[in-house]
Amino acid sequence: MLKFIFWSLLAANAALFAYGQGYLGHFSGNEREPARLRNQLNGGRLTLVSAERANGAAGAADTAGGPAAAAKPAPPQLLACLEIGNFVLADARRFEAQLAPLGLGDRQARHNLPGTEVSSYIVFVPPQGSKEAADKKAAELKQLGVTNYFVMSDNSAMRWAISLGVFKTEPAAQNLLAALQKQGVRSAKLAPRMSGSKLLAYQFRDVDATLKGKLEQLRAGHPGTEARACK
Repeated sequence: MLKFIFWSLLAANAALFAYGQGYLGHFSGNEREPARLRNQLNGGRLTLVSAERANGAAGAADTAGGPAAAAKPAPPQLLACLEIGNFVLADARRFEAQLAPLGLGDRQARHNLPGTEVSSYIVFVPPQGSKEAADKKAAELKQLGVTNYFVMSDNSAMRWAISLGVFKTEPAAQNLLAALQKQGVRSAKLAPRMSGSKLLAYQFRDVDATLKGKLEQLRAGHPGTEARACK
């Protein structure tokens, strides 16, 4: 009897020792901490970090390739053409001097505003869009027997139009138009020409918000002028 009790106690102690060392596996989620840590993957490499470092790492991930990095600023909006006027000659010279520091180059142009009185009448073929197209139209006119013509190449609204004659009176212009139509020139037209005005205006191309603000500041120093879209 004593031997049975002795061997029973010995077996129980051995079982408890084996369980404590983890030799018998895990029968519940409450195993001892040393054995559980040994069974974790790379448990010895775990490092505690502060909340600030964790938030900083998340922000860096967004900068590297997250949604924040994908967003791009919208390109600045540009005005195709802005006109400022009207200036008399003396004020125009002062305005030009104020524009000089901006260094706008060919983005800036000055032109005379049209007058309000008719100075003459022109018979013409409307603008053809390019020098090549105007030359082609001129060759067609020559084939029809028209020899008195002039291709207009200035930087005006009539660029690449073909002038067929300019007259002081409207009846004289109408007589030429009728003769040309009999020759087969169906595209010829008649229009009044306005006298030149003593007023000037400036046009500016590719104007962004910054340049528009600077131009508006300069314009404010010239009472009676206005900023408007180019015609």
